[in-house]
Amino acid sequence: MSEEILINVSPRETRGAIVENGVLQEVLIERASRRGLVGNIYMGKVVRVLPGMQAAFVEMGLERAAFLHISDMISVNDEYLPPTDEVSESQESITELLKDGQSLAVQVIKDPIGSKGARLTTRISLPSRYLVFMPGISHVGVSQRIEDEQERERLKKIVEESMSPQQGGFIVRTAAEGATAAEIKANQAYLIKLWGSVSRKMINAKSGDIIHEDLPLFLRALRDYISPQTERLRIDDKSAYDRALIFIEDFVPAISGKLELYSGERPLFDLYGVEDEIQRALHRKVQLKSGGHLVFDQTEAMTTIDVNTGAFVGHRNLEETIFKTNLEAVSTIARQLRVRNLGGIIIIDFIDMTNDEHKRQVIRALEKALAKDHTKNSISEVSSLGLVEMTRKRTRESLEHVLCETCMVCAGRGMIKTTETVCNEVFREVLRAARAYETKSYLVLASQEVVDRMLDEESPIVAQLEERIGKSIKFQVESLYTQEQFDVVLM
Repeated sequence: MSEEILINVSPRETRGAIVENGVLQEVLIERASRRGLVGNIYMGKVVRVLPGMQAAFVEMGLERAAFLHISDMISVNDEYLPPTDEVSESQESITELLKDGQSLAVQVIKDPIGSKGARLTTRISLPSRYLVFMPGISHVGVSQRIEDEQERERLKKIVEESMSPQQGGFIVRTAAEGATAAEIKANQAYLIKLWGSVSRKMINAKSGDIIHEDLPLFLRALRDYISPQTERLRIDDKSAYDRALIFIEDFVPAISGKLELYSGERPLFDLYGVEDEIQRALHRKVQLKSGGHLVFDQTEAMTTIDVNTGAFVGHRNLEETIFKTNLEAVSTIARQLRVRNLGGIIIIDFIDMTNDEHKRQVIRALEKALAKDHTKNSISEVSSLGLVEMTRKRTRESLEHVLCETCMVCAGRGMIKTTETVCNEVFREVLRAARAYETKSYLVLASQEVVDRMLDEESPIVAQLEERIGKSIKFQVESLYTQEQFDVVLM
């Protein structure tokens, strides 16, 4: 597998793209006006404690108060540590730990999404390329994705040799597999030095102060996304390239040969077809090569994905056609989840399969396709209704929410009322006004489409209405009105 990471830098926006074998797999976007908050450490102030929810709202200078649950005060980062007895539901009450007006250092673990504020933890963690430093614990953990027992023991031993339990513990990340002792110890030293700086800032920090800000996107890509399969990382901005070069020399010199400055005339994302893929990822419908298609519907509660055979008729029998369509859909779904950054509850409506072995193969294929996903996910079996339920950890806004806003015309419904429906509403409003007020005539202000229908198909109804109320009705086009908007003016 050939993997490349592309970084496009502009004054207002930085974008990252992960491309495997020439196909876009993931998009990362960071805007200067609204940078992601995950990883940032703030001095917060408790503004409301909710005993019934075992949670509290914390004010830290953002648009909305952030949410802190008791489990995020006592649990460790389950992304890097295997489940232990320590990571369990606390029997303590939130009121024993927090009081209104109390100041405390908190770290953002989820960006604000939609109408929800950020999610916080008091369990601070500082990541580097190979390690995560966790003050307050003396534990050394190793990522579960590193399966070789000898490698796990080797990495754990290297970290323990240079570790002081009084300073804190470490989690060895997946990227550390195969790294040298010198590289890991350099990461260790960097994190301990960084924590010293952060802890000193905490002493004098006031409520709302930012104590530590995570790296910008192009440096986070170097830290979090480069893998042994990555052949090169291309950046199209000289300033960002220079900073990335310094970062690599200090922390990951082994990958220095993979970094390239792109200076071609053609835009970097156009060269790889990324711009077109981003535009397609905003559409509901995704075509499959066989002729089938997928339909994505993203709502507040969940995302649903419907698989359809479409124009694909197969060559053998219906069951084989359905199985092949579902198998093809699996790889496309896995890729689209990453490209669109869909999170939360996801329901996949595969085409109904009667063969149990086909069902098992489709689920196994889905698990395999999602194994490469950087975001934590879990998959259930096929339900009695033929649906597959899965969850994908949501830490930042989806691509659609970052790039789009709610439609002013349909208010997010995805549909608008027909001109016939609006005309009927106008008639009812005129009758309502005729009963309530005395006037000589009525003026209806509406969109061009509605007025055209009133003067054409609905003209007999308009004449009957005028006769019934004994008043004339005039129409005027308002170019700024949407199809659903209208006003009835008394003349």
